[in-house]
Amino acid sequence: MQILPSVVMTRTNTAFVNWKSKVDLFGTLDTTNINLIIITCHFIITCSVDCPNLPRKVPLDRTGIRFCQNPVWWESKKMAPTHILRCCQRGLAWIPVIFIALVVCWSYYAYVVELCIYTIPSIGEKIIYMMSFHLSFVMFVWSYWKTIFTRPAKPSKEFCLAKAEKEQYVREERPETQQEILWRAATNLPLYTRTGAGAIRYCDRCQVIKPDRCHHCSACDMCVLKMDHHCPWVNNCVGFSNYKFFILFLCYSLIYCLFIAATVLQYFIKFWTNELPDTHAKFHVLFLFFVAAMFCISILSLFSYHLWLVGKNRSTIEAFRAPVFRTGSDKNGFSLGFRKNIAQVFGDQKKLWLLPIFTSQGDGQTFPARLVSVDPEQPTVSLQPEANKITGDGQTCPLTESQNHLQVNEQQDNHVAKPQECDPMRSAETVTISMETESLRGEETSHLI
Repeated sequence: MQILPSVVMTRTNTAFVNWKSKVDLFGTLDTTNINLIIITCHFIITCSVDCPNLPRKVPLDRTGIRFCQNPVWWESKKMAPTHILRCCQRGLAWIPVIFIALVVCWSYYAYVVELCIYTIPSIGEKIIYMMSFHLSFVMFVWSYWKTIFTRPAKPSKEFCLAKAEKEQYVREERPETQQEILWRAATNLPLYTRTGAGAIRYCDRCQVIKPDRCHHCSACDMCVLKMDHHCPWVNNCVGFSNYKFFILFLCYSLIYCLFIAATVLQYFIKFWTNELPDTHAKFHVLFLFFVAAMFCISILSLFSYHLWLVGKNRSTIEAFRAPVFRTGSDKNGFSLGFRKNIAQVFGDQKKLWLLPIFTSQGDGQTFPARLVSVDPEQPTVSLQPEANKITGDGQTCPLTESQNHLQVNEQQDNHVAKPQECDPMRSAETVTISMETESLRGEETSHLI
């Protein structure tokens, strides 16, 4: 494919600076030897004239699209239109969810109809089994529904760059100057984590400064607050807004499978040993036990792992890559103790812990953290028992920024002079004490005379 003049990227064309720098990262410096074709609004495909069979894929950010003066869009004739591909991807993403839904519907029919109605002879056993089954079934479906259809929380507008800052950031070639722009924009933001190089965490795709524990999900194409992972079984990103629902989904799915496996076991053995006659329920009962046992094993390991993460107040991403603070990386940087870590996810009201209702603490953008050393950028706080912690070496370690700000506000409030209120009871006591003192003095004086 030939290059049109409007597509060729040069160093003087500020509209294509980011694109040119990204192409340079692939080792090609001469724009005259590059064939470019934009197949979607997300990527540029670069192909050298000398090696046409070795295309290279370069991410295309939104900033380049927005500030391009003369955008030229190309679409390969061999590829389907972009919107069709996107629709196919979205449709295929629902296949795991549909599979789980079909398995659950079949398990409901197999347990209620084939086992309870046609196989179990005792009426009392039928009633107990069906009541317990429906309770676990309702809680499982409820939590699964909330996990799927709760939208991931994204950063607020205060983390977005202003229009002038965006234009300046896009047109700037030097990373040092780009970081200066981000540092100025993040002056009043509640940020505590950094990149591995100590820079401000910024998402070029979403054009936002990432809050603490926020990450970009390529599947959802958005930055997700306190992102844990993208789960294909729920076709959703698990993060701050639905992490509690995801934990409850694992819990109730495990209870659901364990209950089915435990109650079906005796009839599974009877069908297996031919103690019960061969009926159409035999296949359903045998297969139901195998499926329930298989899901029990897989869910148990995943549920145990996430319970461990909740106890440590970590996400799956933080478990594999420790968050980097201004004082250095610390895998336990957000750990506040076992009870407080659980309250971060499930909230303070214990009666709502087992219900798929949002009760997590915070707003998903600021989190309390324990510091590994003194942070020079933190506001200074007077030495008080509540304002500082003593480490094992005898060194004082300040609390988190949010807690320090609270301490400063409380100290300022305490230092403000308050008008004294007139208390009639206290005034009466004062007058009585004064009269008793005067009478004693009079008695002493008369005694001396």
